[in-house]
Amino acid sequence: MAEGWLRHLLGDRLEVASAGTHPAREVSPLAIRVMAEAGVDISGQVPEHVSLYEDEHWDLVVTVCDDAREACPVFPGAARSIHAGFPDPWAVVGTGEERLAAYRGVRDAIRRDLVPLVARHLGLPPPD
Repeated sequence: MAEGWLRHLLGDRLEVASAGTHPAREVSPLAIRVMAEAGVDISGQVPEHVSLYEDEHWDLVVTVCDDAREACPVFPGAARSIHAGFPDPWAVVGTGEERLAAYRGVRDAIRRDLVPLVARHLGLPPPD
């Protein structure tokens, strides 16, 4: 969801890539659904392993999950790194509506907190 928001709101000003330490086989259908509710299409995203990006230069590396922060490799080509922790909505057990609510909560927190943080760290104006 973070990749989707960053591409949607800042994609004309930066290149965004996303990867995980334990990527799923596909993007969660619930993540696709709640992002679509917000007008952001992430259905074409593909989960990738973080090792694909270790040797590339990055102006900013962002971790969004506490597990990833602990397990994330060092990016020697990164100018700087930041962490913005969000709960993993995939881990929520409950009814369909409870799980959707968890995804919506994380979706909204990423939009509210992470996107302006990334913009600020890269010296970009915050998105509307």
